[in-house]
Amino acid sequence: MKAKEIMTPWALTVGQDDSLLDAARLMLKRRISGLPVVNASGELVGMITEGDLLRRTETQTEKHRPRWIEFLIGPGKAAEEFTRTHGRKVSEVMSTPAYWVSEGATLEDVVTLMERHRIKRLPVIRNKKVVGILSRANLLQALLDNAKPETIAFTNDRDLRKKILAEMGKQFWAPKALVDVFVEKGVVTFTGTILDERDRSALKVLAENVPGVRAVRDEMIWVEPLSGVAIANTDLPANLSAT
Repeated sequence: MKAKEIMTPWALTVGQDDSLLDAARLMLKRRISGLPVVNASGELVGMITEGDLLRRTETQTEKHRPRWIEFLIGPGKAAEEFTRTHGRKVSEVMSTPAYWVSEGATLEDVVTLMERHRIKRLPVIRNKKVVGILSRANLLQALLDNAKPETIAFTNDRDLRKKILAEMGKQFWAPKALVDVFVEKGVVTFTGTILDERDRSALKVLAENVPGVRAVRDEMIWVEPLSGVAIANTDLPANLSAT
């Protein structure tokens, strides 16, 4: 799936020399939390977001540090913070560099960029111009649009067990040699030993994703590798809703 397939197509931007207050009014009016910033040629130069406006002199939220800390961080950092908390133009407060993706970028590329730089939205660029925005909300919508509806496959217990074991065989983390699977009337029971407590949830999710599974029982024992202490699970079975 490509960025252009799920982006919000628009050309709503703000100029780098525009008033910061005008940009804030526009974000409130359109109920958006960030805007691409462009230069006189319409090329992307930055982003202005709600996060850039958290610390402002108008709201008395600018940072106040002891003098000795200001001495440690240096006058350059203090000057930079003053500009961001007192600036009147978008260019003085916006975040740079401006991260962006092309229309043909894959969703894997989009998510990797968002995670790496801890950002919530990316402008989509064509010929150096902004043609859309791709946010986390777009990714959530893509998840819903592409989620497969839950269905109950009428299959026998033997086939269900084979499918679960096959899925475990595909996962490098799965404790295949230590855990066994039993299925009765669509109810899956895991028995055996795990060496990592996180395997419980992963095995449960693995079984839940196999069509036809009605519930999952956990009878596995966790053995803490360092101490050798064995702890049995006391959770109740997790029932799956039938559709």
